[in-house]
This record gives sequence, structure tokens and C-alpha cells, in this order.
Amino acid sequence: MPNDPTKVHPQPPQPAQSQTPPGTTEAMTPAPDHGEHSYKGSGRLAGQAAIITGADSGIGRAVAIAFAREGADVLVAYLDEHKDAEETARWVEQAGRRVVLLPGDISEEAHCKSVIARAVKEFGRLDILVNNAAMQRTHEDIEEISAEEWDQTFRTNIHAQFYLCKAAVPHMKPGAAIVNTSSVNAKTPSPTLLAYATTKGAIANFTAGLAQMLAKKGIRVNCVAPGPIWTPLVASTMPEAQIKSFGTATPLGRAGQPAELAPAYVLLASGEASYISGAMLPVTGGRPML
Repeated sequence: MPNDPTKVHPQPPQPAQSQTPPGTTEAMTPAPDHGEHSYKGSGRLAGQAAIITGADSGIGRAVAIAFAREGADVLVAYLDEHKDAEETARWVEQAGRRVVLLPGDISEEAHCKSVIARAVKEFGRLDILVNNAAMQRTHEDIEEISAEEWDQTFRTNIHAQFYLCKAAVPHMKPGAAIVNTSSVNAKTPSPTLLAYATTKGAIANFTAGLAQMLAKKGIRVNCVAPGPIWTPLVASTMPEAQIKSFGTATPLGRAGQPAELAPAYVLLASGEASYISGAMLPVTGGRPML
């Protein structure tokens, strides 16, 4: 019997809570669902090697668990949330796959190059790159946004994707896939997330352009556009009032869970999506992206 999508996961309001960015999974109430006890693999990524940025928590952790259960080895690139990253690694290893943890700041090109080099050294190949890590902050007025914060948001969210893709492509063979994380904000930007939303629009265009550029190499490039998803990024960067009502504006009436994103990434990374490139796949709880 199919589950009712309006009731299959926790309902708002969420309890008031606050964390220091980038936040941790352990401090969230309710705990996010990353598919730890629900995702079933079927070998769709067997023998492949993947890099996932921001895979210590949230959407990235859900994707790492799903990829491992589909048969892929995973390099988890993350900033400095070591405890969260170790928990992701535990689930990947439980699936019988290799995992490499690599902390560092992807806003720096040198570190991005080291991420790619480490994956190739450890796995001997690179089949999938998931550019998922992101920075966001909430502001009511443009005057509250410093030039430093604006620059760091762009360096983390979009410059890093360029750095990583540029370093990765020489190691990728025909059939490889790049999956970027955009957002519903790419089409319907929230004014209080001005810097973040602007980068998400840039990611959508970057994806569409790069897909055309790499088509002749047999490398597909797509992006997923999440709606409101219950992750530490939300709990650590939004006011408590917004956290309580987070997700209620969607037609499904609730926040999404990271586990509900993972199948989209698996599809776009797998050979089943062999004729999908340059696409943006919305996972928005019914919010249209026009």
C-alpha cells in the first residue's frame, strides 16, 4: 500500500531550536531521516567511485548511504563536522563499501584539486561527482550582508563546483556523471536568502552549460533542485519562527527529509539516466518551478 506523502514524515510545527552554523545532526529535533533504515539498493552503481561534497550530514549523507547501497565507494568531502562525517562513514561501511573522509574548505581551489586527487588515488577511478555542499545565511535587508559573506557564499556554493568539475573531468570516462545541488530558490528566490538563492540560480545555469560542453566526452551533467529539506543547514541558519513553520508553504504541507532526495541523485548518477543531461530535477514537495 503506498504511503500518503502528506503524512509519511514528521509534521510541522517543528520545535524551536537554534545552532551555530554549519550545525550538527545530533542537535536536531526531530532527527532527520537519511534513509538509514529504509533505502534498498539494487546494484545500480556497482563498482563505481563517487565524490560527494557536504556528505557529513543532510542531503549529502542520504546520498552517500544510497550510493553505497547501490554498490559505489564514496569519498566524503566536508568542512570540519568530524562527528557527523564519521557517522556517514559508518553507514557506508555497513553497506560493504569503501569510504574516505576528507575535511577541508572547498571554497579554496587548492583543496578542491586535492579532493579529486585523493579520490583517484584511493579508488583508482572517478565515475560520479556530486557537488552538494553549500553555505547560507538569513538576512532581512541587503545592508546586513557583508561583502565577505557574499564572497564566501559564492566561493562555497558555485566557485567550488567549477573548481571540482575542472579538476575531475580529466579523470572521468564516457558514462561518468556530475550531479549538482541547486534549489527551488533558483526559480523562486527567497528574499531573506539573497546570496544563497543567487548562487543556486547560477548553479542551474552552470549545469545546463556544462552539460552541453561535456556531452562530446560522454559525461552527463544534471542538477537536483530541493525544496525545504530538514537538515542542519536549516536549523543553524534560520530564525526560530521560520524553523517552526518550515515546509508548511509546500502543497504537501511539510518539510522534506534527506532520504526523499537520495533516489533523485541515484537516478541521475546511474546509467538509467543515459539520455538525461542538462536537466534540473525538482524535489520540492509540490512547489512548482516555472
